[in-house]
Amino acid sequence: MAGVPLHTTPEKFFIEACDEGADAVLAIDRVSNEMTLTGKKDIPPSAVTRPICGIMGTIRLVAGMYLVVITRKRNVGSLLGHAVWKAVDFDVISYKKTVLHLSEIQSQENKTFLSMLNNVLTTDGFYFCTDFDLTHTLQRLANTSPDFQEMSLLERADQRFVWNGNLLRELAGQPELHKFALPVIHGFIVMKPCRINGKIFEWILISRRSCFRAGVRYYVRGIDSEGHAANFVETEQIVLYEGAKASFVQTRGSMPFYWSQRPNLRYKPKPIISKTTNHMDGFQRHFDSQLLIYGKQTILNLVNQKGSEKPLEQAFARMVSGMNNDMLKYIAFDFHKECSHMRWDRLQILVDAVADKQDEYGYFMVNLEGKTVAQQKGVFRSNCMDCLDRTNVIQSLLARRSLQSQLQRMGVLNVGQRIEEQAEFEKIYKNAWADNANACAVQYAGTGALKTDFTRTGKRTRWGLMMDGWNSMIRYYKNNFSDGFRQDSIDLFLGNFAVDESDGPTPLRVQKDWKFLTLPIIMLVAFSMCIVCLLMAGDTWTETLAYVMFWGAASAITATIILFNGQDFVDAPKLVHKEKMD
Repeated sequence: MAGVPLHTTPEKFFIEACDEGADAVLAIDRVSNEMTLTGKKDIPPSAVTRPICGIMGTIRLVAGMYLVVITRKRNVGSLLGHAVWKAVDFDVISYKKTVLHLSEIQSQENKTFLSMLNNVLTTDGFYFCTDFDLTHTLQRLANTSPDFQEMSLLERADQRFVWNGNLLRELAGQPELHKFALPVIHGFIVMKPCRINGKIFEWILISRRSCFRAGVRYYVRGIDSEGHAANFVETEQIVLYEGAKASFVQTRGSMPFYWSQRPNLRYKPKPIISKTTNHMDGFQRHFDSQLLIYGKQTILNLVNQKGSEKPLEQAFARMVSGMNNDMLKYIAFDFHKECSHMRWDRLQILVDAVADKQDEYGYFMVNLEGKTVAQQKGVFRSNCMDCLDRTNVIQSLLARRSLQSQLQRMGVLNVGQRIEEQAEFEKIYKNAWADNANACAVQYAGTGALKTDFTRTGKRTRWGLMMDGWNSMIRYYKNNFSDGFRQDSIDLFLGNFAVDESDGPTPLRVQKDWKFLTLPIIMLVAFSMCIVCLLMAGDTWTETLAYVMFWGAASAITATIILFNGQDFVDAPKLVHKEKMD
């Protein structure tokens, strides 16, 4: 598909529809911000034209309105005959021609908001389709009404997964403009043609990240008052073979009660369960909606059953039994304890333990004649602390078991054959699941996933442990010193924070207290002097020792003060949350 022309004049933007031969043109007034439908004949010949791949939407910053467009896309593959694209590059275009109307401070703030916007746009993993609904699973799409099929992609999309929903608000308000609105999902998609026994089938993995309670690892944990869980991801594995199709869906999400784990310079901040809120209220809301959407649930809680994670596991178990619902089953599996000393084969214990449930839940399947022969009646909802590394390992094992059954029913695998023995496919499968782990981890924790050596090779390796150590160090730095900005970026993008039109100061102007600059400088100077005294010995060793002890003590005391006030020194989010989106 060729690019969509964007025509720009000093007064207006004109964007043509992506349907071939359509005359519809979206006109955006750069002064009044009004959006209207016009025809190609209204585009002035003097307009400057450039191709774009679609509109992400519009957003208000300090300088006024901005148009966000996709400028480059890459084809990921084709899903049931529809091209799926990855948005690779974006442009943020100001309605206003200059920023001369802003004061120096406002101009600076506008730049900060722009860099926040770009921070989200440059996080890998935005996907879209111009003529197919990527936000729903195959089973949900198969069980819809004819009215649903008639709706625009924007109207029928699952709002949980439309990452540009806030940016499309202006367009959403005018149904005649919906054809210009592209729902974009964030997460991961891989599509691979595969061959087993000379039979070629398409294997697809789609992870959809929820935009409710979205954010970064330590600043967004647990649930909000609506029952939305942090880092909630729906992952669907699809197989297409000669007209037959099958799909298996799993979910992951933070433990759904009120708990937090704020960064405080320590390697692992202690998780804190709220003592002031009624957990059951949000917990109930979370699972009521999960049961409604997915049917029965088996919860796989993979956190440690000792140390700081233990109270979280106990709270989760207590709340599930408190709900007293037959459709919920809870299984706690201490991943780290079971797999200690590289005994990763022990994961089979969990897979075997839930085999009956997996057979009961089944999967969605349509045969060659287009007849639905199976429906998925429940899902596995997995979580660890971050719902990244341990969770992904378990999900890949459950998905393989489902795939084994699907490929046998489709006639791709012969009776008695196992997927694990198909070396060529197994390599594709493992790498794709490891890439899925990396994509989700970069989006939530800021680095690639841990434990992917097992997902890729089926073995835990020493090199993998070293890479995990490296990624853990980067996570530590990002979680403490750059995640506040990342959280603010996501809140701005998703509309949890709206830039006010008034000239009043924004939360960005909050100045740090003097001690935040002074203490680290004192610590650095004291530590440097300690080293200098060691290298340039005094007249006597007692004199040298006295100097070293003095400066050493000074650096140790300031380091202790900094650690004690750790929360004040980390990069915390500045933008105020709106608890409920309007």
